[in-house]
Amino acid sequence: RRSGQYTMNHDHSKKIPDGASFDRSGSQDSLDELSLDDYWKELENIHETRGNNHEEGVALVVKEPDEGELEEEWLKEAGLSNLFGESSGDSQESMVFISTLTRTQKAAVEKRVETVTQTLRKKNKQHQIPDVRDIFRLQNDSKGKVCDGSEPSTVRTSENKNETHDGTKGPQFNLGTDEQKSPLEDMPSSDTDINLEIPFAEQAANLKDSSAGNMYKGGGGDTLLPNFRLPKDKTGTTKIGDLAPQDMKKVYSLALIELTALYDILGTEFKQQKAVKIKTKDSGLFGVPLSILLEQDQKKVPGTKIPLIFQKLIAKIEETTLETEGLLRIPGVATRVKGLCQELEAKFYEGTFNWENVKQHDAASLLKLFIRELPQPLLTVEYLKAFQDVQNLPTRKQQLQALNLLVLLLPEANRDTLKVLLEFLQRVIDHRDKNKMTLKNVAMVMAPNLFTFHGFGSKTIEQSEFVMAAGTANVMRFMIQYQKLLWTIPKFIVNQVRKQNTERQKKEKKDKAMKKLLKKMAYDREKHEKQEKTPND
Repeated sequence: RRSGQYTMNHDHSKKIPDGASFDRSGSQDSLDELSLDDYWKELENIHETRGNNHEEGVALVVKEPDEGELEEEWLKEAGLSNLFGESSGDSQESMVFISTLTRTQKAAVEKRVETVTQTLRKKNKQHQIPDVRDIFRLQNDSKGKVCDGSEPSTVRTSENKNETHDGTKGPQFNLGTDEQKSPLEDMPSSDTDINLEIPFAEQAANLKDSSAGNMYKGGGGDTLLPNFRLPKDKTGTTKIGDLAPQDMKKVYSLALIELTALYDILGTEFKQQKAVKIKTKDSGLFGVPLSILLEQDQKKVPGTKIPLIFQKLIAKIEETTLETEGLLRIPGVATRVKGLCQELEAKFYEGTFNWENVKQHDAASLLKLFIRELPQPLLTVEYLKAFQDVQNLPTRKQQLQALNLLVLLLPEANRDTLKVLLEFLQRVIDHRDKNKMTLKNVAMVMAPNLFTFHGFGSKTIEQSEFVMAAGTANVMRFMIQYQKLLWTIPKFIVNQVRKQNTERQKKEKKDKAMKKLLKKMAYDREKHEKQEKTPND
């Protein structure tokens, strides 16, 4: 037990009442001010480290998008840029892609195409602007089966209304009939089973009007997180890393569309942030982009996927023992950490750095410093806010589903590094009886390091509000607790990728046959012409 007496020099800081104390190893039922003590303390340590040890880096500018720009960017990211603009004529590949989408996914695409189309019309761009109805007519003619062969659910989205954002009459999107049976009706499942066969947005559409799955809104202790599990699947589960790179590109596009569809159904805004490129260090250890670090490291250790300094710091912490009380919570001595940081920059790659001088708490501080000093956050500029907004989704199952899709959207280097970090944090928690670091304590300490990003400048995602603190700490808890589930590729996405590949192969076969036929016709014509020129006997 230790005294919780503590104040912060922040406008939004929370003051812990004098003389308050609590048992760290206990599991409290709500994220009250006492349990957030670790969060505020960590935030204070971060500010001290920044103030004393490091010059403030150039703030990363997050560009405010113009009207329609976000949607245009979204369609490009989803691999559907040829549905509009100068290349809109060449959309055969996109048609194959769209034919594999579910209703909710199509609705999400339609919504963005409509916005971009209206924006282009307003700007009087001389591009061929397709009508949204034309793009989706082929799919509307068919019954639109979900990828596992079951009938898709009825989806009522705001797009069904016959009005567009500016109040003008728009096309009515016919996405199916009301009498179709929901695929969920025949699938009894436990509240803790994660169904990977039916698209998450389809599940959300079915649950929307029912009271099922109402979430307990409070934060809760370690024991309150549901024991989510994947039901046994005869065909096995597909993990990240099981698929070829070209298939992972398709997974990315589908995950982006599915996540957007899920947020649309749940009425939560999904916006990707857009970072303006800034000058970053092109060598060193701290404050260097992950891609450059790995480039450096692969020259030393070919094939390495995790920065060497990151691996070494974790190994150093574990070398002592993970039973040290307050591990990750108690900071190293600031001046010593600063000195070690400079020494590492100079000697790490030369192999002359003396690791014997590094105390365990200093190594933990250096690990957190490494994460914070990345020029772009580990969870990326594009998706940091989306990770943070997961806390606003109605049910815990939906929060988990959104996190699963977000992990699929991370670049490979970020995803691999995050995985190693989460596995390490779980090993720290496994020793909670001795180190007094429960899941909640670790989440509180790590959340500010992953979610408060100095590069955003003063406007930032870095707010010391109570809600923000509790929310990001909860997202952090989810990522640690359910990390094995998060690295699974949902079966419905794998099925969609397979379907795309099959359709593409059919198309290639057809094209090949057509080329062969045309070649034969050309040969026959040539032969016929030659015969005509030859005088008859």
